Amino acid sequence: APFPPAERALREPDGLLAIGGDLSPTRLLNAYRHGIFPWYGPGQPILWWSPDPRMVFETATFRLPSRFRRSLRRLDWEVRFDTCFEAVIDACATIPRGGEAGTWITAEMRQAYLALHRLGHAHSVEVFAGEELVGGLYGVGIGRMFFGESMFSAASGGSKIALAALARRLAQAGCPLLDAQVANPHLQRLGGTPMPRARFLEQVSGLCAAPCPIDDWADPAARTTTATLAAGSSTASPTP
Repeated sequence: APFPPAERALREPDGLLAIGGDLSPTRLLNAYRHGIFPWYGPGQPILWWSPDPRMVFETATFRLPSRFRRSLRRLDWEVRFDTCFEAVIDACATIPRGGEAGTWITAEMRQAYLALHRLGHAHSVEVFAGEELVGGLYGVGIGRMFFGESMFSAASGGSKIALAALARRLAQAGCPLLDAQVANPHLQRLGGTPMPRARFLEQVSGLCAAPCPIDDWADPAARTTTATLAAGSSTASPTP
């Protein structure tokens, strides 16, 4: 069943569009292609959202704060992709967060994104100190568009490093936007900007319809280090 047009989403609460349905891969991918994502808590029905404006990162201009980049020079961490998706989603669901109780990553949500990962649509970014997972994020990739879902830090800076490494890889592949869904001060400090929903939907439509430029998300050659990220550039020449 199709979703209602995103323009019909409520203003209060901002972006609530639909209730119910399921989290099948077909429905989830259809939602993302139309700028819609699920977000609900335990005991609630499935709630579907498309807020206005939308928080996004432009991958070609993503920069970590200079003070944080200097701190990376003391670290010897490596960033990998799609080597432990399940561990990342579990960490996102269970790590304590200041001012928050519980998690919106229910057992049903967990299974849904694990299914998307097995089908090649959901991906993880993992930050390792040796073989210890100290940060990461996961989200959904469709065509040349990436939709971030959740991130975590088990050591200071872990999620920032994961975000920077993802932006760098997306920029190198010619994927211009990283969706961060809803604005918050942390994302704004990292350079996230609000985009009007109408413009976001227009861009998403074209980007999702394009061929995916990343053949193998788990490619060991795509791994990066904190030393590389400390250099400050998130970009390289985009792939044609």
